[in-house]
Amino acid sequence: MSKVGKVLLTLILLAGFGAALFFAMQGQKTEVAEKARSEAIASATELTGIIALDVEPFFADERVRKVLAEQRLPVKVTRVGSREMAGKVVPGSMPDFFFPSGVVAANQIVDAARKANLPMAQSSPFHTPMVIASWTPIAKILAANGMAKALGERIYGVDMIKLTRTMLDRKRWKDLQGASAYDVSRGVLVSTTDVRRSNSAAMFLALTSYAAHGDVLTDRATARTLAAKLAELFKRQGYQENYVNGNFDDYVSIGIGKTPMAFIYENQLVSYALAKKGVGADMVLLYPQPTIVNKVVFLAGSERARALADLLARNAELQRIAVEYGFRIADTGVFMQTVKPTGLAVEERITQVIDPPSYEVMAEMIDVVTQEMAQ
Repeated sequence: MSKVGKVLLTLILLAGFGAALFFAMQGQKTEVAEKARSEAIASATELTGIIALDVEPFFADERVRKVLAEQRLPVKVTRVGSREMAGKVVPGSMPDFFFPSGVVAANQIVDAARKANLPMAQSSPFHTPMVIASWTPIAKILAANGMAKALGERIYGVDMIKLTRTMLDRKRWKDLQGASAYDVSRGVLVSTTDVRRSNSAAMFLALTSYAAHGDVLTDRATARTLAAKLAELFKRQGYQENYVNGNFDDYVSIGIGKTPMAFIYENQLVSYALAKKGVGADMVLLYPQPTIVNKVVFLAGSERARALADLLARNAELQRIAVEYGFRIADTGVFMQTVKPTGLAVEERITQVIDPPSYEVMAEMIDVVTQEMAQ
């Protein structure tokens, strides 16, 4: 080999050695960085949270747990009834965050925290409207009697004033026009959970009080009088489940015979449709007009909890997973695109919305209904 060739070969070997050394060092740096990252993730202190039943499956999802861990915001959550959460506001033993269902419970927690001089930052990363899960034959009977109208294919709007009046008048299904498809002697009622325990039932009380009064109740005396009248809408149902899942399970498993109309969160039927990749042929959603949009309110009591709130609201993957559990997010398009393949028809934009009364007024009404149900 010539001198030039030997020099070139030497340079090539040196270059190869240098490259190998460089990549080895880079690999070692990457390995060290990855090890440090893994150790940081593993050593991150868990945030403690008290959550509503609605979001328990979301936090149990391994994909959610992975994202939170990677962001150094792992959580340890405990499920508690939303209306019981305010009692957990105790200085010195507070969780990092609360995640109740509905603004009524959230405001109660915020008020308790304010009295204890414990600041709370609140946000709502996802939400769901209150709806009535029903069946096509029932929707058509309601429409024939002026209580409902088609909003689209397999979507109906329900006039809550007319429906509430019909229920309070103790009308029976067989008394209604066009009732041949459901010619039964049972009274026209919407099935709910137990108003003494459940947020969804409290929202039904709020809606029917608005329908009967013509506005959101603000006066406690009027609220008590009206609640005594509306109590029969709960008493006449018979046994009621404590949690909204029980009411929904009756709807999907037993059907129209037991549950012609069930008051639920929209996300329950949406998540069911996504999990089953479809719904029964006659299953339809009735949208109360007006309705209440139930916000799942995140209340942060620490800096890291505020970071978690921001993550829940802004992280695209977490938002998509929330939609998989049936919740609506700020991007309505993502929600609609996700639901469309299931064949479940949902209203794209909910425009007829009211707020529930204050938690003080709601507490008055719930107390009255509780007393009436005990008689």
